[in-house]
Amino acid sequence: MSVALITGGSRGIGSVIAEQLAKDGFDIAICYSGNEDAAQKTIEACKKHGVQAMYIKADVSKADDVTAMFTQVKELLGPVDVLVNNAGITKDGLLLRMSEEDFDKVIDINLKGTFFCTKAAIKDMMKARHGRIINITSIVGVKGNAGQANYSASKAGIIGFTKSVAREYGAKGVTVNAIAPGFIQTAMTDELPEEVKKSYLSQIPLARFGQAEDVANAAVFLASEKASYITGQVIEVTGGM
Repeated sequence: MSVALITGGSRGIGSVIAEQLAKDGFDIAICYSGNEDAAQKTIEACKKHGVQAMYIKADVSKADDVTAMFTQVKELLGPVDVLVNNAGITKDGLLLRMSEEDFDKVIDINLKGTFFCTKAAIKDMMKARHGRIINITSIVGVKGNAGQANYSASKAGIIGFTKSVAREYGAKGVTVNAIAPGFIQTAMTDELPEEVKKSYLSQIPLARFGQAEDVANAAVFLASEKASYITGQVIEVTGGM
């Protein structure tokens, strides 16, 4: 049985990716940073598909946490075959009002967390000469967005990181790709003012907001053998935004 690890897998897009990969037969490990109840619900949903599943509390911006997480997953489920780097935060604000702390925190979790987890996963993938790394970036990492200089920088960094690591490890049978979601409807986006939602909707040719399942479908494809000749790519899941 193959093992998939999804960071930030307790809620939202990460939770749906975890359940969809479980449905495809992967044993599942997720990490979370704060909400254990949500993590437990995700694991229960995964187990309904007849797979093993576990959750771990970890801060992906800390190398020791990441090392301990991969060790625990390997001991309980086996080496990680599919890594989905989904953990991320926002601390939005205009540049002149943005603190160094808010800039660093977003970079540390979103970008450095992707670095730590990928580095931890790649060793066993190289030995197996097979692996799938899927990095969740964002359309703002491609186009930018006012008030999100730190977030956009972290997500753009993930794109460059993805392309570089894909070149380094393709010959070892490891594919590395990124998914750039657009406006995906989640609990967080539901809290936005209606006028903001209307502004975003007017920019989407498909005239609807995306669902977490839309991103999960792309992740499941990239994790599969059907995507074995795709690496170093950024797939935009944006409705044409």
